[in-house]
Amino acid sequence: MRIGIVAGEASGDLLAAELIRAMRARVPDVQFEGIAGPRMAQAGCRALAPAERLAVMGLFEVLGRYRELRALRARVARHFMENPPDVFIGVDAPDFNLGLERVLRQAGIPTVHYVSPTVWAWRQYRIKKIARSADLMLTLFPFETEFYARHKKHPVNVRFVGHPLADGIAPEEREDERCRLRADLGFAADAQVIALLPGSRAGELKRLARPFMETALWCIKQRPGLQFVAPMANSVARELFEQARLAIAPPITAAAAGGAGAGCNARGGCGIGGFRHRDAGGAVDKTADGGGVSSGGAYRLSAQAFFIKDAVFFTAQPACRTCAGAGVQSEPGDGGESRFSTAEMSGRYAIC
Repeated sequence: MRIGIVAGEASGDLLAAELIRAMRARVPDVQFEGIAGPRMAQAGCRALAPAERLAVMGLFEVLGRYRELRALRARVARHFMENPPDVFIGVDAPDFNLGLERVLRQAGIPTVHYVSPTVWAWRQYRIKKIARSADLMLTLFPFETEFYARHKKHPVNVRFVGHPLADGIAPEEREDERCRLRADLGFAADAQVIALLPGSRAGELKRLARPFMETALWCIKQRPGLQFVAPMANSVARELFEQARLAIAPPITAAAAGGAGAGCNARGGCGIGGFRHRDAGGAVDKTADGGGVSSGGAYRLSAQAFFIKDAVFFTAQPACRTCAGAGVQSEPGDGGESRFSTAEMSGRYAIC
């Protein structure tokens, strides 16, 4: 069996690598190839291009690389149409993957999309595109499956598969693992540790590393003795973060934990997790929740996006289960939906 797969950025790389290992446990001779990150490559996926090529965010960042991304998608589509896999799996990255899946599906290649876009929260019109693009949608949460079942106009074949982070450390083993990880990083078992997680993309780090280090400096002035850990996705991210640390807070040392990712947040103490107003930082928040660890979030728009923020409006579903459970109310608009400006959305949507 041969499977085509595309994942973007660190979180998609992690999910895809877990999927590859699970598939190989069932079908040992299965082959994977596509746009892959380092974890996918380690799991045995042949990379046609690095996943970092898809690690862009924000309107202007995407526009600046639009031609490159469009050419990459066309090249990958051409490769799979000339060498058809048994199935294609797009992992998250819906803006890139759904279009690719539609082309491949039209060519007769079965397509699967792993990780549902947050259509239950906003931009529900994407359901029509999903129905045209994916033969099967694999969701992380059970309420997503129920959401698709209610939208019969554009039926989507959905299966709930759960979140890999739910298969992490058992509650009874969590404290031992936390102590082990702290010892590996040079922390005392009773140390108060904050995980700094400003993101994996270069654009995120350029905007967030400085305010994160300023926050760390403020925290240590309020509570001397605090210690910090800063897991980074790759060497480029580490270099950008270190530049900010040396410029803003050279007295502060942040233990390097490359590759540890969100796990440091759940096992190392409490965390500050950087996320954008959509779904970045989701792995951080889910891991923190599972580990009983406090976390907070921050985001800074690009200068161009900030300039136009009040002129751009998004449509949000008022009955998001997560928001409803947290007591967030929305004002109904046309068609039972709600309209928020970017600034309003960034505040309200952080809960999702």
